[in-house]
Amino acid sequence: MATSNKRAKAGRRAGRPSGDDQDLRRRLLDAAIAQFARTGIAATSLRAIATEAGVTPAMLHYYFGDKARLQQALIDERLLPALAPLRTQLEHAGDDPAALIEGFVRGIGELVVHHPWLPPLWVREVLCEGGALRDVLFTQAVPGVPQLLAQRFAAAQADGRLNAALDPRLLVVSLVGLTLFPAAGAPIWRRAFGAEELGAEVMLRHTLALLGHGIGAAEPGETA
Repeated sequence: MATSNKRAKAGRRAGRPSGDDQDLRRRLLDAAIAQFARTGIAATSLRAIATEAGVTPAMLHYYFGDKARLQQALIDERLLPALAPLRTQLEHAGDDPAALIEGFVRGIGELVVHHPWLPPLWVREVLCEGGALRDVLFTQAVPGVPQLLAQRFAAAQADGRLNAALDPRLLVVSLVGLTLFPAAGAPIWRRAFGAEELGAEVMLRHTLALLGHGIGAAEPGETA
């Protein structure tokens, strides 16, 4: 019987535990994401993650094998599932530019609320040169989505439903800049203004107002 138990344990694959092990595995993955977002994937050691989680490095090896597999688990189990709903929403959105813009802004806002690790991780691992997740963004996370949005904005522009002075491609860039950048820099803005109330809902209202009305005053009765 003891020999059978040893064989059963030896035959378990890293990354595929069952039962109560799943809770610990999720906690280890949470610790890894926190460290990756804080210091970057390349600069984070398994020992640092183990310390964050309050376990030994051997425990991480047991569940994930090595750092490469841990990174892949982050992609497969956290990053891609987090982005999938927004991607689906945008792919099936209509061609009205105002509705498309609002859907993007609200979608990113919900994404950040549910996955606060995403903005700092995006800055470190996608935006910065040499980031470990840049290729993943283009090939797996949101392939074709920026181009799709730009095409829909261009079509709206051709129909006279969008400002002719805008570049449809740079409008997509602007939307990212007005959503993910403020979220990633939120601790700075809150400290600078001494305003902890600068939360997700405030940012959402501000961004929609800015995109809807620019810096001009809204007409009476209009809201963002």
